[in-house]
Amino acid sequence: MHLPDGFLGSGTSSSLIAVAAAVGVAALSKIRKSFFAKQKKPVLATPEGITIGGGETAQLTKYGREKIFKMATVGAFVFSAQMINFPVANGTSGHLLGGVLAGILLGPLEAMLVLSSVLVVQSLFFADGGLVALGANIFNMGVIGAIGGYYLYRIIKKYFKQVFLAAFFAAWISVVLASAAASVELAISGTIPLNTVLPAMTKVHLLIGIGEGIITVLVLGGLKYKEKRDE
Repeated sequence: MHLPDGFLGSGTSSSLIAVAAAVGVAALSKIRKSFFAKQKKPVLATPEGITIGGGETAQLTKYGREKIFKMATVGAFVFSAQMINFPVANGTSGHLLGGVLAGILLGPLEAMLVLSSVLVVQSLFFADGGLVALGANIFNMGVIGAIGGYYLYRIIKKYFKQVFLAAFFAAWISVVLASAAASVELAISGTIPLNTVLPAMTKVHLLIGIGEGIITVLVLGGLKYKEKRDE
């Protein structure tokens, strides 16, 4: 799923970098508003009659501190989990993407930023995914996988009223959709025809998605059990 450099055309890569950056900036701007509270600066008067201070300042709230810690924790888990591959079929293997899991635990925009951070670190320090292809990888796994997967989860949950069932199918489908997006990007770049890459990619990721769904449900189940135990 991590596209390396050299597989996408310059036009495709640059377009997806722009899209990923725009979504990231919008997400960061919206999240930042909920993390900080405006406070008025105290006004001090000196013996000379000069006033110091005044105006407003932004201070990190308790909610902001807790959410940042939670984002760091989920990000560390996703990063670690993505380093572990599980066998699929015919010598292929897959790993957790974590988009739906992060979305459920954090919210869609927060999850997108967490996945983006994970992908940046992997690209810079572990050569897992190319720098030029970083926009495509963030779009596929962060925008489609996390944001799209989260809202898919909400839709399924709305109709079936089952958290684990919705999480499983949303995680499964999000992986397939992300692989389909990567296939289209490769085809647009002229790397490989769509009628060749799309069936091959989606077939493998249909199986990887099952693993994604199982891991997502197991993690959510474990967290729910701990919450009940701690109450």
